[in-house]
Amino acid sequence: MAMASPANKKKPKSNQTPESQFSYNLNFYSKSKDLHSAISLYDTAISQNTRLNQHNFNTLLYLCSISLNDPSTKDLSLQYGFRVFDHMVSNGIKPNEASITAVARLAAAKGDGDYAFDLVKNIGVYNELPRLRTYDPALFCYCENLEGDKAYEVEEHMGRMGVGLEEGEIAALLKVSVETRREDRVYGYLQKLRKMVRCVREETAKVIEHWFGIFEGNGVELDVGLVREAVSRNGGGWHGLGWIGKEKWVVRRGSVNAGGKCCCCGEQLVSVDIDDDETERFAESVAGLAMEREVKANFSEFQNWLEKHANYEAIMDGANIGLYQQNFAEGGFSISQLDAVMKDLYNQSRKKRPLIILHNKRLRTLLQNPSTRELIQEWMEKDVLYTTPHGSNDDWYWLYAAVKLRCWLVTNDEMRDHIFELLGSDFFVKWKERHQVRYTFVKGNLELQMPPLFSIVIQESENGSWHVPVAGDGNDSPQSWLCVSRARSCDALEEASSMEESKDSNDSRCNSKLPTFGRPESLASCKHKLHSRDSFQESDDKITAMTGKRKERSPSPS
Repeated sequence: MAMASPANKKKPKSNQTPESQFSYNLNFYSKSKDLHSAISLYDTAISQNTRLNQHNFNTLLYLCSISLNDPSTKDLSLQYGFRVFDHMVSNGIKPNEASITAVARLAAAKGDGDYAFDLVKNIGVYNELPRLRTYDPALFCYCENLEGDKAYEVEEHMGRMGVGLEEGEIAALLKVSVETRREDRVYGYLQKLRKMVRCVREETAKVIEHWFGIFEGNGVELDVGLVREAVSRNGGGWHGLGWIGKEKWVVRRGSVNAGGKCCCCGEQLVSVDIDDDETERFAESVAGLAMEREVKANFSEFQNWLEKHANYEAIMDGANIGLYQQNFAEGGFSISQLDAVMKDLYNQSRKKRPLIILHNKRLRTLLQNPSTRELIQEWMEKDVLYTTPHGSNDDWYWLYAAVKLRCWLVTNDEMRDHIFELLGSDFFVKWKERHQVRYTFVKGNLELQMPPLFSIVIQESENGSWHVPVAGDGNDSPQSWLCVSRARSCDALEEASSMEESKDSNDSRCNSKLPTFGRPESLASCKHKLHSRDSFQESDDKITAMTGKRKERSPSPS
């Protein structure tokens, strides 16, 4: 086999060893993806007893694995790929994860998923850990061959090794489950897609369409209250109780209007929150980090206080709002901006005042100023101001309160500081999208920028219907929606939709109302029913909310 001899290739130094010359030439052929020349070089090296290292073997394996898609080089890739790997092992060179991944790809190309999976299962012999790409050859091979049980075994092994699925893997598992009519598995993978991605790819959407086109099984009949409780507990947008309903599925492509109403069936989509368990873990995580960085007695006092006062639907980052656009010569802390936000939220949230979190150093200054003293005293009398102690970081306080009480957080803080990075980016971003209220003042007029009225994610409704956003090219914005509903519920929704068409037109433009995260009842009602505490006492004529009065604060340790 003749080797290529590129004209622009630099000549190696004359004093190089055979091993270094081999490495130099092999790296060149690897960059140009020239398998034939690399194989010829390898054969020559073997005939001359040139010693190869791990990098050399991995480069050859990599070249073989990426040449599988070319029909002109596939046979050569398979022939030499396994020969190179056997040579590597027989020479006592330890394969690493890259080596195993390349050989697993070769095995899958031969249709031998078992060998590809055995390589992964035995990777620990080499003190290596598998990655997602290490599992992919076996997983996709089994799925393509409709060997569902073996594909599920790969998924279980991934879970034990802490390797998570992505859309491509879930879609493959979904497809093999569809083709083998495993309806419980299909339901489970739809839920995994819901949790994993915002908008599904077109090829994934086609698998979902195919399933609902052939699925004739009946769902369970569940108590409406049970389903609603599950939806509320999960944060809205899904119940996870299985297929619901018995009528034929109606599958359509369409759109969702600005207010979240499906233009195919008329169903209202919702704003989806993190679920109850996630919320509790999130609150515990924030509290744990705060305890490490704050005076423990102070933050513990705040936590105990919140247990007794939990009737707010919004928390205000006082410093952020008061200092907004105040970076000019006469600028200072704007109490009027705080007051404007306070009144707007009060009018929107069924006459419930939000809580202002403010550092006590600012409180002292405001109380000393006659022009602001009266308003501050009014807030304190109405129990809507909480001041954080000297030496504290008020970020921990307003974040913890918003998470613990499951309410809005009014701030323009992007929360990108290192303290927020400790909370985990993916989870934190999801929470911010559902809870953060931004604001602006245009010529002194307040504009609140509320969270989206509905979430662009897969949604499973109380009546068992599904709405799946399908991604456009290269972004997370849906190009279309897949609407899947039962025939009877679909007809009922369309009838209700036509009766309220004019009303919905107005609703789609109302971006100043506070959504309830898709829960069937108000946020405050759900909190009371699902997370009631003995200390929760509600009254029609008095707000038992978080107070700004600081009584007998424990002194900070010196």
